Amino acid sequence: METRELRYFVALAEELHFGKAAQRLEIAQPPLSRAIAGLERRLGVTLVERTSRKVALTEAGAVLLAEARVILNAVAAAERRTQEAARGGPRLVLAVKAGTAGELLAKLLDAYRAEPEAATVDLLLCEAHQQRELLRTGRADVALLHLPFDDPTGLDTEILRTEGQVAVLPVSHPLATRSSLRTAEVNGLPELPMARWPRPDGGYPDGPGAEVHNLTQLFQLVALGRTTVVVPESAAGERRQDLALVPVADAPPVTTVIAWPPQSRLRTVADLVRVATRL
Repeated sequence: METRELRYFVALAEELHFGKAAQRLEIAQPPLSRAIAGLERRLGVTLVERTSRKVALTEAGAVLLAEARVILNAVAAAERRTQEAARGGPRLVLAVKAGTAGELLAKLLDAYRAEPEAATVDLLLCEAHQQRELLRTGRADVALLHLPFDDPTGLDTEILRTEGQVAVLPVSHPLATRSSLRTAEVNGLPELPMARWPRPDGGYPDGPGAEVHNLTQLFQLVALGRTTVVVPESAAGERRQDLALVPVADAPPVTTVIAWPPQSRLRTVADLVRVATRL
């Protein structure tokens, strides 16, 4: 099988529509149809069931989709690492949600830098729910995830720490002086509706709260009295003078994990994970 054929098949399997898949691939529809038919002939199986109304994956097609994603991700990662090697020395891409795990991240990078054969670590700052996709596509080698907010399905992980959560309020708000709050109290503030983070599919849940995609934007909106949020203690970072951080006693704990693709065999990843778990 050629990687071109696999790219075509993955596009069709994800779109389940020949026209949309061809548009995504920036090709005409007939070459896509011929490529899929040729792939089915070579494998001797039916990959997709075609009707006048829909396209559906067969059981064999579902297996090939999972395998093709792994193959294409490995090819993309191999291309990137080969190009990086030509620029001199091993490199490691660590994906981190912008504004999170600041102290832990600094300690991790300092400890890893002290290792005898440490690779150069390139930080890839991303937004909510992007880490898993970056690992899947080979654009990152390892990532920090925060459970239960991020989905670790299909990744290998090691737990680094567990922490409580705090409500972020304008410093002038009546609840800002409380020693602790409960989730129902934070959710019940009509003047400060809870901020809404994007789902993995990019959409936002329904609600009156502001749509946010990073902590910098979020904290600015909280300071302006437009919204509030409950976040891990470490995500709040250094205390701003215009914000108050109040522990939320019944909020579920947040667990930070270091994650990597299960097929990864990079020594640099293994070394970074070892240092992280030691910390």
